Amino acid sequence: MTKILFNRVAFIGMGLIGSSIARVIRRDNLANTIIACARTDKTLESVVRLNLADETTKDIASAALDADLVMICTPLSTYSSIAQALGPVLKAGSIVSDVGSVKVSAINAIKPHLPEGVHFVPGHPIAGTENSGPDAGFESLFEDRWLLLTPPEGTDRKAIDQICRLWEAAGSKVNCIDPEHHDQVLAITSHLPHLIAFTIVGTATDLEDDIKSEVIKYSASGFRDFTRIAASDPVMWRDIFISNREAVLEMLGRLSEDLASLQRAIRVGDGDKLESLFRRTREIRRGVVEAGQHIPPNPGKN
Repeated sequence: MTKILFNRVAFIGMGLIGSSIARVIRRDNLANTIIACARTDKTLESVVRLNLADETTKDIASAALDADLVMICTPLSTYSSIAQALGPVLKAGSIVSDVGSVKVSAINAIKPHLPEGVHFVPGHPIAGTENSGPDAGFESLFEDRWLLLTPPEGTDRKAIDQICRLWEAAGSKVNCIDPEHHDQVLAITSHLPHLIAFTIVGTATDLEDDIKSEVIKYSASGFRDFTRIAASDPVMWRDIFISNREAVLEMLGRLSEDLASLQRAIRVGDGDKLESLFRRTREIRRGVVEAGQHIPPNPGKN
């Protein structure tokens, strides 16, 4: 029998990630009570229909009152105002965590508003799909995926262990990492690929109508993958690029230099240079496959 980890868990935001964690908590009986807080009636009605929470509210303070864990699952731009609303009602010993893709800005936005005795354990599940909302969630989303924790120095070890156990119950592989290092790594592994996908699909939308219709009709696997990525939540990704701008701009600068070099190789017909790059990049793909990170999340496993 799985041990209950928390008496009351409050979710601020119930999109893909929040609703998927809630499903895991329900499945494994990890909390006695789940409270869901969201901005719209539509979201809360979906939460009730899907039986993802015991209580629902639009009021952040009401959701967090007497909660043992508050999980923030909203766009990064909302973090500061949410933390300000949470701060006055959080009880001593409670834990605040999040699922945002940029950790330095998350810490800067949340930590100053938390009272003494409240533990902050920021987290980032490296998992997701292009879909959003409570109906998009599924309990196997995090299986065999990395969950990176970036607790500030001096964070209570027991609080970190509690969050580790929650994510391990979801099937995640958990690791602690420095927040600055996290943001640099994710800039190249996640943020820049999304920026490229948004750009390529945006370029396609600006083509002449006859070409654009053929692009859609004859989409090859590469372009289809770009359209899937580019269908991701626009508000979430707007916030990610603004919050992690320095790391993204650094990686974008490196990419621009590499693209200029490739442009010249193509122009002058330098096949050796192109083949050398393609051989090196193929090794990266092999590493991803060997690490088991090449298989997309499967909602059908539930």
